[in-house]
Amino acid sequence: MQGGSALLLVGGNSFAESKSLVRVGLVTDLHHADKDPRGSRHYRESLEKLDEAKKLFTEFDPDFVVELGDLIDAAETVETELGYLETVHEKFVSLPGEKHYVLGNHCVDTLTKSEFLKVVRQEKSYYSFDKNGVHFVILDSCFLSDGTPYRRKNFKWTDANIPQAELDWFKADLDSTESEQVIVFAHQRLDLEDSESHTVKNASKVRSILEGSGKVRAVFQGHSHKNDHHEINGTHYVTLVAMVEGSGAENSGYSTLEVFSDGTISIDGHRKQNGYTWK
Repeated sequence: MQGGSALLLVGGNSFAESKSLVRVGLVTDLHHADKDPRGSRHYRESLEKLDEAKKLFTEFDPDFVVELGDLIDAAETVETELGYLETVHEKFVSLPGEKHYVLGNHCVDTLTKSEFLKVVRQEKSYYSFDKNGVHFVILDSCFLSDGTPYRRKNFKWTDANIPQAELDWFKADLDSTESEQVIVFAHQRLDLEDSESHTVKNASKVRSILEGSGKVRAVFQGHSHKNDHHEINGTHYVTLVAMVEGSGAENSGYSTLEVFSDGTISIDGHRKQNGYTWK
């Protein structure tokens, strides 16, 4: 089940001798829906692919699992889309460890944010938490440029933004944390030019805040359905492959993340997901 070749960025001694502080399972872009395939997207197969990931995660025993957005695909009615969500949530909630959900544009194509969050039992769409000295941040980029939240087909997927209130919260959160190791989870990408289609339109402002803190080690994101990695001013941006792309177990992707006491971060990729390690 191993994914593509690892990108080795670490120097010095092996991290194998250092203590694992936090263990995380990562999946993204399941696009679960009870509908026929369209192009390369095989919506119904994401449930079986998630079952395979569950076997690995159970052995890995993560502290928590993060779903990086687009857990479901769009439906014509609220009732149908709620059915998609309830079905895949039942699978996802059975994974080991705590669960955290990042909102993707498809999550609120027909639903409102409050409807989605109620089903998955998550209070907020953006927030932060700590685990064993590591600080984690969940961001929500599902807003129009004027700050209006995505809901019920009121948006174009290329118009993703983080509103000023969330930017202010993000800066204050980074300023207040005592941890020097911060990891951010997002759906839409933060490592591209503001004009590109899969990026947050004010990504440069977000990067300015996280770079200014000097604490953000890595950002994990989905949305563009492919492996990608950029290092920008000392922060690593990793884009994870979509689980929905392609038919069969071999056309899946999921990963496990470990943060070690010496500062090393290691991502073990499975199926089509690449692996990375850096210090």
